Amino acid sequence: MTRLRSLLVAILVGSGLAIAAQAAPGNSLRVQIVDERGMPVRDAVVELASSRSPAGPIRFPWRMAMAQKDQQFVPGTLVIARGSTVAFPNLDRVRHSVYSFSKPARFTIDLYGRDQTRTQNFPIAGTVALGCNIHDAMRGYIRVTDTPFAGKTDANGYVALGNIPAGTANLTVWHPRLRAPGNETSKGVTIAAGAQSRRLGVRLR
Repeated sequence: MTRLRSLLVAILVGSGLAIAAQAAPGNSLRVQIVDERGMPVRDAVVELASSRSPAGPIRFPWRMAMAQKDQQFVPGTLVIARGSTVAFPNLDRVRHSVYSFSKPARFTIDLYGRDQTRTQNFPIAGTVALGCNIHDAMRGYIRVTDTPFAGKTDANGYVALGNIPAGTANLTVWHPRLRAPGNETSKGVTIAAGAQSRRLGVRLR
């Protein structure tokens, strides 16, 4: 068995949001995101792009669906692979539409009612902001990614990425309130066998 090694790298870009990542044996990566007060940040998308990513289609274990429930998009943020088709089921008693003016996906789905579903394909990577023409307060986000090593943080600010190949990679974090161009920040990293810790600082709006 390979002896575990520890590596601590501190990277400061601005100030505030801290990202603490720990890689376990087998090149798995556990990331926690906290804000400038040290509080966990939920629904931040973490992506690790490696030049040694496996070939073939990207499949995530969660459902490719963004429901409309209680006049909200559920989940508020959805991570999908580029080329995926997303279902938009309406679970409310009122009618909804879905639209986006985002560069990766400009589209409009006309009004439809309860227990009806519409679909939309997303062939371009990037962030897609969603809205409803009837309910202005409804906001949702779809993060379209080209890497299989992606996920979003839970209520405690954690996300786990598994089966990551060793070598150089690019770590990207996106959140709708992240104070950076495109609401994202990225940094080149090196993934090695054993345990790793990393910290990156940015600010939230």
